[in-house]
Amino acid sequence: MAKQSIRKELKVSAIENGTVIDHIPPKSLFQVIRILNLDQIDHQVLFGTNLDSQKYGKKGIIKVGNKYFESEEINKIALVAPTATLIVIKDYTVVYKSKVEIPDRINRIVKCFNPNCITNHQDIPTLFYVLDKEDLKLRCHYCEKTTKKDDIRFV
Repeated sequence: MAKQSIRKELKVSAIENGTVIDHIPPKSLFQVIRILNLDQIDHQVLFGTNLDSQKYGKKGIIKVGNKYFESEEINKIALVAPTATLIVIKDYTVVYKSKVEIPDRINRIVKCFNPNCITNHQDIPTLFYVLDKEDLKLRCHYCEKTTKKDDIRFV
């Protein structure tokens, strides 16, 4: 009887044009999908979670065809997946690769958790200063309340 070979990898087709978000912490993968509204786009979206990673042990990855992210979207990724890497693909070739970085200021993408903050009562765009990039703490420009990582809500 012939010995059957066991397939240990699943190959996913390359994307012609678009963006790969690699090195996402597995616990953050679905949050990244949600905050980028990837469940509502008409382009190909492939994702994997708890994949083996030499650098991090386990990781998540998202491939999005025909989509390039704006700076506000990249800042959202950085806030929930600070280890992520963005890879821009054009004509099946990597044209740009970079690690996401948490900026010093966060504009318009995070809600202030303080119910009395003016940004929750008037049409004023939010503005936060990043106090701690490791443990992620943001201070509201208007009410000066500090928002911790677990309390961050996106606009």
